[in-house]
Formats: sequence, structure tokens, C-alpha cells
Amino acid sequence: MGLFARLLGRRDTGDDRSAGTGAPGLPAIDPAFGDAELTGLRAAVGAGSWEGARSILDTAADQDDLTLMVEAVADVTGAEVPLAEALDAAPDDPLLRLAQGARHVSWAWEARTGARAQYVGEEQWKLFHERLEIAEEHLFRAAELDPDLLGPWYFLQISGRGASLERNAARHRFEAALRRSPGHVASHRQRLQQLCEKWQGSHERMHAFARDTMLAAPEGSPLGQLVARAHIEHWLSLPVEEDAAYIGQEHVREQLHEAADRSVRHPAYVRGRDWPVAHNEFAMAFALSGQPAAAHLLLGELGDRVTELPWAYWGDPVEVYQRTRRQCAGY
Repeated sequence: MGLFARLLGRRDTGDDRSAGTGAPGLPAIDPAFGDAELTGLRAAVGAGSWEGARSILDTAADQDDLTLMVEAVADVTGAEVPLAEALDAAPDDPLLRLAQGARHVSWAWEARTGARAQYVGEEQWKLFHERLEIAEEHLFRAAELDPDLLGPWYFLQISGRGASLERNAARHRFEAALRRSPGHVASHRQRLQQLCEKWQGSHERMHAFARDTMLAAPEGSPLGQLVARAHIEHWLSLPVEEDAAYIGQEHVREQLHEAADRSVRHPAYVRGRDWPVAHNEFAMAFALSGQPAAAHLLLGELGDRVTELPWAYWGDPVEVYQRTRRQCAGY
């Protein structure tokens, strides 16, 4: 299970059932989103080659792209080993520090697992916090070595939430990321999580942030996906007997269409490496809200590019994705 699936939680009884390959004939979850460079990057790290990984990281188009690439490194099991070896030789390399810090954030959540808090053992909690502490050391050092880096402030938002960072300090980390990249979608996703009721926020603050951010961005911006994510988070927080009534409301449907029209359905929308994330979120939100035709159009564009979230909230993500695709196919 990827870092952010573990971080955001699941709509199940708390077990950590891993998703990925699915049954024969089903689409598989690709953590690289079908992107050849991300696939090569993960392969290099998995093979223990920091030099090979570095050659790909050096091709990043900008800080947003670099941060996404580092995120791909962070989710590779065992990546901490070649990163530590490389750091022994170059302790003041800011990119190495960033990558090892990001890896320790992911590694911390591997220790905690995706289980609900009451199912996490004492030793798991201890290891979780130890790894988060090491992650922050690396990330702050990376930020010190290269003040222009976006990545440290992105991953510090995640580690801070895991460590139950005080509200104002959490906002500071988000603002630091935006000073380096005002439109960074992934940082906005993390801020939305921080504003969820289950963390330190409320439904009202979460929805206001999502909508205000979307409206402040130019049309065609991917930031419209925040509205879909906010409604899914709201749905997720409700008892089963109430969730369908909430997300099927007319004003929710209208907001989803407005957000899709300003982002994934807008002519100016540009697909980044991780474009399936937004498409999967909108597809699930439309399906949940009883709008199969709108969901079907997005699912058709996605093909087999299923992401673990948000479908894992509903059960096995590949199976849920396939079932939803079949159900929406007649519209």
C-alpha cells in the first residue's frame, strides 16, 4: 500500500489489506501512473542504484516535478539502504537528504500500517515516531542546504500530521511550500487533509479551502480536484446510513460539475505525470453522487489507470473500480 493510502485512512474495519495486482484479467495499480520516467526511477532505486536514480531526477522539469519524482522514490521498499550508502559519501547533498527524508516518512507509515489507531501496537507506534523524527532531521537539513527546494516543505506537511504537529506550525509548513511553488497541487492536497475533521479541522473549513483555492486558480488548473476530494472526505466521515444522502444532494452534484468544468474537463487542462489521480477522484465522486454518465466519461479516459485511492475507501480498489466501470458503462 502506498504512503498516502496509509496516511489518509480507509473505509473498512481497520485491516491493512494490500492492493495492487488484482485478479487475473483486472487492471493493476501502477504507482508510476504509466509514466516511463517514473517507472525507470523506481526500478533504479529498487535495484539499489542511486546513480541511476539521480540521472533521472536531474531531468525534472521544475520543483513540482522533482517533488513528484522524489515521492516515487520514497515509496520503493528498501530505498533507505542505497540512500544511506550514498549519504555516507555525500552528506551535504540536499537532494539525497530530501530523498532519504521522504523515504523515512513513507517508512514510518509502513511501520504504523493502514490500521486504525486502536489496532496499532505499542512497538509500531514507537517505530513510527522514531522514523518520523529521523525524516524531519533529513528534511530540515535539505531545506537548510538548498532553501529553494520545495520538496522538504511538502514532506514536512505529511510528517507533521503524523506527529500531530500544532495547528499554526502545520500551516507554516504549507505556506513555506507555497512560497516556493504557489500552485503546487500535492501541497494543497496535504493542506486539505490537515483541514479534515478527522485531523485538526472541520467540514466547513475543508470545503471552504477547496472551493476558495479552486476559484483563485485560473480555469484549467488541476486544483479543482480539491473539491472532489473534499466531498469524498465528507462522505467518508459519515455513518453508512447517511453518506449516500449527503453526496447525492443537488448542491454537491453542482459543485462537482463546476469543479470538473474548471479542471479536468476544461480545454486548458494539462495532464501532469500523475493525472490519473484527479480523474479517479472525480470518477468516484460522480459515481457516488448518482451521476454515472459523468463518471463513465472519465473512466473511459482512464482505461485501466486505476489508483489505490479513493477506491480503497470502498473496498478492494481494483475490484471496486471494475465494478463501477461496468455499472456506468450503459450511460
